[in-house]
Amino acid sequence: MIDGHRVHYTRPYGVHPDMAEVIAARAAEVCGEWDPARTALVVLGHGTGRDRQSQQAIEQAAAALRGRGRFAEVQALYLDQAPRVDDWAALTRAPDVVIVPFFASEGWHTQDTIPHDLGLTGAVTEFPELPGGPRRVFYSRPVGTHPAVTRVIVRLVEDSLDAPLSPEEPAWRAAGAALLRASSGEAGLAVGELQVTPLPDGRCDLRSQVDAGRTDLTTVALSDLSAWTGRTADGTHRPIRTQRSLPRGWWAEVETSELRAALHAVYPAVLEEAYAWENGTLPVIPWTDTAERQSGLYAAVRRASPAQVAQARHKTCASCLRTPLWAGEPLSATFLTGDPQALPCPEACTLLVAAVREELGSHQETPAQGEVTHV
Repeated sequence: MIDGHRVHYTRPYGVHPDMAEVIAARAAEVCGEWDPARTALVVLGHGTGRDRQSQQAIEQAAAALRGRGRFAEVQALYLDQAPRVDDWAALTRAPDVVIVPFFASEGWHTQDTIPHDLGLTGAVTEFPELPGGPRRVFYSRPVGTHPAVTRVIVRLVEDSLDAPLSPEEPAWRAAGAALLRASSGEAGLAVGELQVTPLPDGRCDLRSQVDAGRTDLTTVALSDLSAWTGRTADGTHRPIRTQRSLPRGWWAEVETSELRAALHAVYPAVLEEAYAWENGTLPVIPWTDTAERQSGLYAAVRRASPAQVAQARHKTCASCLRTPLWAGEPLSATFLTGDPQALPCPEACTLLVAAVREELGSHQETPAQGEVTHV
């Protein structure tokens, strides 16, 4: 129970047993009536070196299809961990190979990097001169966009309705309690450029710190707070929500029980990360690890020099309130313990990765291919 509501939290739809049939349906769309004796199936996942459990859904689906004998072989391959999809030709033997991306939606990887890296020219690509002989690769759309996924989600919901109630995750609950304690004093709580002030009726006033004392502000509902603070005063999108550009001219009044959701709307995830840092449980991912798992057009960032990464950091991170722990910068406190400007940043964001790639493109001389450097 959360605030009087019974919340059902289901498993990810990707681990549901019925996803094996969704994969087979995607294969049928692109390959038609395949010959089981001469066709291999590749279930392609993203993968990550940070959490090996992320491959669970891929492995389970591949095992289920392997056991049904509908393909000569079934392989689970990945973009960012071994066994890698780049090695599909060596890891499969059948002359026909169907690659089904186990991704939730169409996007950069499924439409650009995967076809580019594998040399695919469309739904069917001929490879006439491979060492083992000519091969054909059939490349399907991602499983997450198949209509049958809707039925899988409905089954997950039906299953969860019969499940017993589970307690809130202790660390999540403790972070919320820490927020309430930090904001309960007469002065309230400053978080970045946001001011949280407790009101006599037990509610909280939220506004930009520079608007303290103003009475001519626009009232913003909690449901609109994320959209309102996600743009600058002139309507420009704020891709980094923790930039020093929190819009002015608004205020929101929320119940104490809604304070966590309101803070998340303005500065997503900063509470959980600050609480984890305070308790020594925040995982910090160094730049080299982030760079190493990039693929496609962004694989080049692996060879960026420290100076190039530092220059990209200056351009991207200078206006951000977060402290880049991933780059080795120290942090002695957070907004929960008295430093309003202290918001931990445990890993380089995608904008920094893009900035590093741009920095590489602006220099003719770069480190040798494959070189891994530190910030």
